Amino acid sequence: MIKINDDKFINKMVLWLNLILLIKIAGYFTVSENVAITRVLKIIFRTGCTAWIIYIYRLLKNQGNIPSFQFNNLLGPVFYSLYLFLGLCSFLWSTNVGYSALQWIMNTESFVFAYYFLLVLVLIQQYYPTSKLRFSSIMANSSFWIMLIFIIGVIFDPDDFYRLTHGGEEARLGGYFMNPNELGMLSVIGASTATMELSHRKRKWPLYIYIGMALAVLILTGSRSSLIGFVLTITYFVNQSDNKKMKTLIYVGMIAAMPAALTTIIFKQGDVEEVLSMTGRLPFWTALLSEGLPLEPLLGFGYMRIAYGEFFQSVHTYAGQMTHNTFIQVLMNLGFIGFTIVVLQMFVTIRSLIYNKDVEKKKFFVALFIPCVINSFTEFGIFGETNYGILFWQLLIFLAVVEFNPKFSIREKVQLKKAIQRGKKIPFQFQ
Repeated sequence: MIKINDDKFINKMVLWLNLILLIKIAGYFTVSENVAITRVLKIIFRTGCTAWIIYIYRLLKNQGNIPSFQFNNLLGPVFYSLYLFLGLCSFLWSTNVGYSALQWIMNTESFVFAYYFLLVLVLIQQYYPTSKLRFSSIMANSSFWIMLIFIIGVIFDPDDFYRLTHGGEEARLGGYFMNPNELGMLSVIGASTATMELSHRKRKWPLYIYIGMALAVLILTGSRSSLIGFVLTITYFVNQSDNKKMKTLIYVGMIAAMPAALTTIIFKQGDVEEVLSMTGRLPFWTALLSEGLPLEPLLGFGYMRIAYGEFFQSVHTYAGQMTHNTFIQVLMNLGFIGFTIVVLQMFVTIRSLIYNKDVEKKKFFVALFIPCVINSFTEFGIFGETNYGILFWQLLIFLAVVEFNPKFSIREKVQLKKAIQRGKKIPFQFQ
């Protein structure tokens, strides 16, 4: 029997959680230009992480850590399950069932992963308090290593790690590995969660390195939406601090950097018209809503489908396979019925986390929610085609749901007593 004070076991569990989330996020990247190889590797990475986290849950359970949970705010996962169920039903009318099924399976798999990840996180925090395990720490560490890979990559292999846009006149970090806006969103989340960790760690200099690297990645991606997300999240965390000097320095720094940010990221090449049209997205969204949606207003074109064919085409805008807006994406693929379910799902999840008494959960919610939702207005987003923004939203759903229940049932008390007789120690009193 592994004891509660077995530091090796605790450290191994924490290391595994960091590795699992790192690999899970990396599983959304395009690691090869060969589509078949990329899909196989993504399936292996993602499903492998899900199998791994389930194994850890069973390992903890077998070690005598009684999985006693109470599930609050169940409307969040219930509405999300209803959304997935409608997506499953849409296979009946989707014009590309194979593509819809692939997207649905991957999003459902990540939903299962998020559930077990939160179960494991809560169990370790309850039974192994000396681990000082925090969700913000895991997210900051995982984001750091991914950003470090891109920083090293762009130095030694700029041809692959830069993506040329604007007719080849602008290079943005991401390459063919990842959409620059998605990478920019991850950098904001990394910076936000590292900022959360400043109040918990004695050694703060590694966190300043994390934040500095996140800023470098953000600038190199040239992502407008991520820059807005960064300003909003940092402003929130600065306002939470009582350090007036730090507040002043950060606000002065943000104001000083604003002209450079406006000229190099927001108004690239002085193209104000491009910004006002959301880089051509506004005409595309107008065409989608006025020409595409009326064809299938109630149930849409099928899960992650926006037209009968592979692309939505209009004489008024460019052809596209996805909407670059997660809410319009839902309207197009599941109609007004799916859109209503999604709005209700978001409402109950946001409400449950806003009114949550756990301050750390509220902060973590802000750290992920702001960049993910802002990204959702211009890219795949939390209800779009498979991306790690969906994973982050699913984690937030269960963050509001899963809590440990110290009031054991009779059966759980019997199990715990047997575990104690075998040498298991517990750090809390149970009833």
